[in-house]
Amino acid sequence: MVSVYSAQSVIDAHLIRGLLESEGISAFVYGGDLQGGLGELPVMGLITVRVAENFAAQAFAIIADYERAEPDKL
Repeated sequence: MVSVYSAQSVIDAHLIRGLLESEGISAFVYGGDLQGGLGELPVMGLITVRVAENFAAQAFAIIADYERAEPDKL
């Protein structure tokens, strides 16, 4: 598994996971349980979205397109 996204929150991570899965890439959220343990404190870098190594390049491209998109085009 390769980490393709470092999320600011568990919600952010699941949004990206859903985006990748809508494109046919199985994705998994790691570290999501840490947010509950830390409460409202930021958990930056601890929650990641991971995919199989052979899908990493495609996942990075999908995420980059998403991050470049204008809000009204999402």
